[in-house]
Amino acid sequence: MKANVPALSTIVNELRLAADQLDEGQLEHLADAVSSAGRVFVAGAGRSGLMMRAFAMRLMHLGLDVYVVGETVTRSLGKGDLLLIGSGSGETKSLIPMTEKARSLEARVGALTLAPGSTIGRQADFAVKLPGAPKEQAEHEASTVQPMGSLFEQMLLLVCDAVVLRLMEKQDLSGKAMYGNHANLE
Repeated sequence: MKANVPALSTIVNELRLAADQLDEGQLEHLADAVSSAGRVFVAGAGRSGLMMRAFAMRLMHLGLDVYVVGETVTRSLGKGDLLLIGSGSGETKSLIPMTEKARSLEARVGALTLAPGSTIGRQADFAVKLPGAPKEQAEHEASTVQPMGSLFEQMLLLVCDAVVLRLMEKQDLSGKAMYGNHANLE
């Protein structure tokens, strides 16, 4: 990072550059897949998993039937459902069997990843390529000043939020209307 450049400005600039690399067609395809699914299931590990949980929350606010894989109240996946996996590497060992199981149950699978050619990306029905850098990037090849997978994880959250905006537009919903689905036992 350059001297005298605030860290937040550097991160915002990286996000702006990364956003310019997104394929809008892939985001539209993701929005269409979510809106046409019977039920939506999300999965991810670590910080990527947290971003997918945030996406599930917003999908619930939209009124969709959505579940986080691994929660005790998650229903069974079946034909016509959609499993979305957020994985920077696309090689997360705990997530690969989920894609295989989902395919065997005739559910659709979408991967949000740095690596569409990865195991999860290849097993998915579609992949959304997100910009970022792998966790294990070498110092000499760094495309981000941020540690590990931070840029990918931030882009994952922003892409998911952009898809929510697209779904709101398709359903002609406002944030105020969505608030009716917000938890009220807090």
